[in-house]
Formats: sequence, C-alpha cells, structure tokens
Amino acid sequence: MQKLGKNQGGYHGETIDIRATLGRVEVGARRGGWGAEVYHAEADFRWLGLHRAVLGGGPRRRVYISAGIHGDEPAGPLAVLRLIEENQWPAGIELFLVPCLNPVGFTLNRRENAAGLDLNRDYRNSQAAESRAHIAWLERQPEFDLQLCLHEDWESQGFYLYEQNPESKPSLAEKLIEAVQKVCPIDLSGNIEGREAHGGIVRPNVSIMDRPDWPEAFYIITHKSRLGYTLEAPSDFPLATRVDALVAAVRAALELV
Repeated sequence: MQKLGKNQGGYHGETIDIRATLGRVEVGARRGGWGAEVYHAEADFRWLGLHRAVLGGGPRRRVYISAGIHGDEPAGPLAVLRLIEENQWPAGIELFLVPCLNPVGFTLNRRENAAGLDLNRDYRNSQAAESRAHIAWLERQPEFDLQLCLHEDWESQGFYLYEQNPESKPSLAEKLIEAVQKVCPIDLSGNIEGREAHGGIVRPNVSIMDRPDWPEAFYIITHKSRLGYTLEAPSDFPLATRVDALVAAVRAALELV
C-alpha cells in the first residue's frame, strides 16, 4: 500500500461531517446502553462523556478512550463510531469514552479550536473552555487501568504509537503493532517526530513536569492512569485504512488489558 501523496505542508485529505458523525455516535451509544453526560456546550455542539458499565460481578478493568482533539484527524471519531455501532466489547471492561474533544475544529478542518488553540497542548495550564471542562469531567471519574488516545499524523510513513508506562507495567505495544500491521503499514523509521523508535513504537524518555504545554495524555498519565498509548494513524493513506488501524489497535488493547 502506497501513500497518497496529498499531504504537502499539512493535512489535505478527506474531511467528515462531524455533526452527523457525533449524532450517529450518540444514537449508537443509547442503543448500546451507554450512559452519557454533556460536560460542555458551545454553539450547537455538545461535548459528551460516555460510560459503559460492567454488568454483574467479577473483576473489571477500566479503560479510557478519547478521539478528535485535532480537527484535521477524522479517523479517530470514525473509529469510535464503528466501535460504538458494532457494540462488541470484551467482558469485564468498564469504558469511559469521549468521542470528540474538538468538534468545532472539524468544521474548520484544522488542528486547533475556534480560538486557534491547540487543545492537545492545553492540559497543564488550561486556557480553553473545552479542555477545562474535560479536565473537570475527568476529575469526576475513577482511575483507569489503561488510556487510549486516538490520533493521526499527516507526515508519518505508517502507523505508530507512543507508550507511556512509568511503572514498567507489562507492555501492550508490540501486540498492538502486530494487530495493526494486518490492516495498515507500520512506520518502521528509526526516528519518529524527533524521538527514537523501534518497530513503530516510541517510548519517549521525557520529564513530564519539565514540560509546560501538556497534551491530554500527560494529564491522564499523571492523574488517572499509569499505562497509556497514543495511537497515530498515517494521514496520507486512505481514510478507511486509518480507521481500520485505530479500530484494530483499540480492539487488541481491550482484549489484552
């Protein structure tokens, strides 16, 4: 599978109707028995925090999933939509899901929100109403066993992921790559985004507290979960392939956690 060659200096691929997408997510969640909380509203958009409880007794694992923090990364919300509509979840998994963190950005087909802020750099000293509301929602939730943040990278040569694992828990990274490579090329570069990479896996050695502009994943790994993966689909491949990649990674993670 070859890159499309569309992305020169930025994302120039497919766009989506985010209102229609989120409308279908909400309908599917309702049919699937999810609880929903509107934690922020702006213009005609409602920011939803979805919760799928575990019925009955037995052990449970809590997993957090988010998508759509950048408005030029359509595969994330579409992957969430597919997962919600197919409604096939492993037993014993309690899910907390935010289907789109920046819906207004999708109407503009740009990374930032309406005010020009990159929300994925706004989780330490938050300026945007969207990220402040999201943090307030997160504070009301229990701790998670795993976090999954769904993204795309318009420059990448294939799918890759970042692992945050400060306590050296059993890694899921290689198994996620194994699942994704069945449907999407993997970025095998030795350096991705300026960081050492091996087989599509980046394990950044960074001091979170030294960085002033936290992404969402930094906030969650600091406050809510000690194992997390930022999943990066390759934006210069067909949208269907990118959605397949994210869905495959999420499904594998839910089976493994």
